[in-house]
Amino acid sequence: MKGLSWVLFLWAFSLNIAAKPEHDAVLSRLRLPYGFKISIFADDVPNARQMALGDKGVLFVGSREGQVYALRDANGDGVAEQRFTVADNLYLPNGVAYKSGALYVAEVNRILRFDDIESHPEQPGEPKVVYDTLPTDKHHGWKYLRFGPDGKLYSAIGAPCNICKLEDKRFASLFRINPDGSQFQILASGIRNTVGFDWEPGSQSLFFNENGRDYLGDDAPPDELNKWTGSHEHYGFPYCHAGTIRDPELAEDKACVQFKPPLWRYKAHVAPLGMRFYTGNQFPEQYARQLFVAQHGSWNRSQPQGYQIALVKFRSGQPVDEQAFISGWLQPDGKVLGRPVDVLQTPDGSLLISDDKLGVIYKVEYKK
Repeated sequence: MKGLSWVLFLWAFSLNIAAKPEHDAVLSRLRLPYGFKISIFADDVPNARQMALGDKGVLFVGSREGQVYALRDANGDGVAEQRFTVADNLYLPNGVAYKSGALYVAEVNRILRFDDIESHPEQPGEPKVVYDTLPTDKHHGWKYLRFGPDGKLYSAIGAPCNICKLEDKRFASLFRINPDGSQFQILASGIRNTVGFDWEPGSQSLFFNENGRDYLGDDAPPDELNKWTGSHEHYGFPYCHAGTIRDPELAEDKACVQFKPPLWRYKAHVAPLGMRFYTGNQFPEQYARQLFVAQHGSWNRSQPQGYQIALVKFRSGQPVDEQAFISGWLQPDGKVLGRPVDVLQTPDGSLLISDDKLGVIYKVEYKK
């Protein structure tokens, strides 16, 4: 009997128990449109940041605390009961991407690859170095990582400051490389910091978020949603913000008309991070090809704002409206219950959302 009790203890310990009282308390405060349900897919995922989904259903999660995790719902009940630490003691491994059986991980200064990762996430082995000549600056150094429709690996290098002139042309840029690390190419410049982008399903155009500078007041400058048109362009940093605001410190003789303006302006300091165009069949038709954006929330605004999943409405491939899709992480008294970071669509059309404050992955489903 003692042996059986010990086995049951180990089984219970390995489960990802989603019914923790503090998590239930947060879920009860979240507001979604009618018919949608939110639950905890995985807990105990410290500082959960970008997510990537493997071919066999393993969810990989980066962090800014040195770890990369693998989560698996082995019994198919909608809750990840297994968690493995794929890597530890890395340099802000925020970005993760998956392709052809391999997990790619973006540190501040390099990109790694773990081969055949889903077959043995508990013993991933030593990674291969794909690219290792990125800047080492920590400020805005954490990266977002995605494979594009062209099969290339896309990422960005943030500005190593709040506002400053840049001698190294790699800073404040969007770039791509081949999966083997060859042909590094800067695609766009003047981007203060983007930690979220996706391709619009109709046109396959690349849209990316940009976090604006601090210390210009509570309501300036707006954060941005930009579009890369396929040729190298400059989006304004550090001279111009949100297409219309000349920087009071560094604009000099630069006019905002010289730079590519955003297609959509969010409220200032909401910190838009991960984003996904919805291409599934589970949600109602009005959500098809619409953009879900994780707004991480302001950190130094006198009245905080953001802390939600926003829905940016698109028409004919262009953003036309914005509304809250999930709110409640920011309470009326200013208390912050969680901070959404990334959005990922699963094969069944559900959404997964990472929360680096609560250390969980949420699952959003539509129930008719």
